[in-house]
Amino acid sequence: MQKVFEELTIAFRKNDGVLHEEQYKHIVDKHSTLLEDADIIFILLQASGYPISQHADEQYRLETCFTPHEEQRYCVIDIETNGSKPGSSQVIEIGAVMLQNGEVIDRFETFVECAYLPEYITKITGIEPTDLIDAPTRKEALTKLRHFMGDAVFVAHNASFDHGFLNASFDRFGLGHIGNPTLCTIDLARRTFESERYGLAYLIDLLEIKTATHHRAFSDAVCAAKVMEKSLETLPEYVITADELLRFAVSSKKERRIKKESK
Repeated sequence: MQKVFEELTIAFRKNDGVLHEEQYKHIVDKHSTLLEDADIIFILLQASGYPISQHADEQYRLETCFTPHEEQRYCVIDIETNGSKPGSSQVIEIGAVMLQNGEVIDRFETFVECAYLPEYITKITGIEPTDLIDAPTRKEALTKLRHFMGDAVFVAHNASFDHGFLNASFDRFGLGHIGNPTLCTIDLARRTFESERYGLAYLIDLLEIKTATHHRAFSDAVCAAKVMEKSLETLPEYVITADELLRFAVSSKKERRIKKESK
């Protein structure tokens, strides 16, 4: 499905967020099987969190291209794990906040059942093995997170780690790929305010975030949300939609200069 996400997004962006039915089917038919036609893939795309919609005029829309970035829902996520590799490790804690219009509209927090917790992880996080006894199973916790995320933008500090780890975990338990658009608060911070370093611990001190408990999932998710809030204060005027925000976060200096000069 990852190839479908990528190809569709490129096509949507080339066509101002809209694809006609034949354009959509041309892309998804390349990835169809006897059991998955274009209509089934559409259902799978929506179930994965990819923000696609179908309209009566036989057009498909990528909703982030039309949603003002302030009105977009952002799921800011942090995870704690008992190791760095999803193939041999697992999630032990998940924390997330849902943001919209600058406000927290929902929250999600859970430990995850785990039989093995290395001592060094306890020293880093403060999570004890007893905290994980009788916690939701991995499948239960990940399924609840899948429902919580919906089609919100997936946001994390160093998003490649959280997204990659969760993507592998979702696949392992039959929950499919994460299709939600992704935003890294490190990338966004680098393009919106000056700092000697952009690690979360350093930014917690820089931004004087008082309630932080570093290396705990929900606290770190809240802190990442505050970093994002700081970044949004200084966005260029040409960043209007959620999709423009996503592209701005990974843009080069040259791209930003051209955008600014064209306005």
